[in-house]
Amino acid sequence: MNAKTNEIYPRSINHIGVTVSDLDKAIEWYQEVLGYRLIFGPIEIAPDEHSQQLARDILGMRFRRGRFAHLATGNQVGLELFQFDDPEAGVRENSMEFWKNGYFHLAVTDPDVAGLVERITANNGKQRTKIWEILPGKGRYLAFCEDPWGNSIEIYSHSYEMTWSCI
Repeated sequence: MNAKTNEIYPRSINHIGVTVSDLDKAIEWYQEVLGYRLIFGPIEIAPDEHSQQLARDILGMRFRRGRFAHLATGNQVGLELFQFDDPEAGVRENSMEFWKNGYFHLAVTDPDVAGLVERITANNGKQRTKIWEILPGKGRYLAFCEDPWGNSIEIYSHSYEMTWSCI
């Protein structure tokens, strides 16, 4: 632990956790569509083991059984995929519940927004919006899609900093 934990500086995002109903297919989809690499797992969160105790501490006593895997993205931010079997995970009624607190999308950067949208839809994903120029005249574009499990994915043509510092 760092004694200077109160020091103010921009912390890095380490990873993002996403729930899916079929872990094996999701690993394959994120590898084939976004080029992510499987670096750990998949492993089962087994009863009476350390992983089960850790999961129960994080998720609560309702959690019984599941699996997870870690994938590496292109900029050292991880994607952790979870399949919950008991209770079983299901698709949200509306994956874009922006009116509720919490995380509602994963954003990736690809200079070819249209190409990635096409790749997502060709692999059982869904295009949610048309491709928009974020700030008219600035050449920065975005589109929203979904993976096959209903998780929202935003695509930016430029990095976050490059997009918002061009104003």
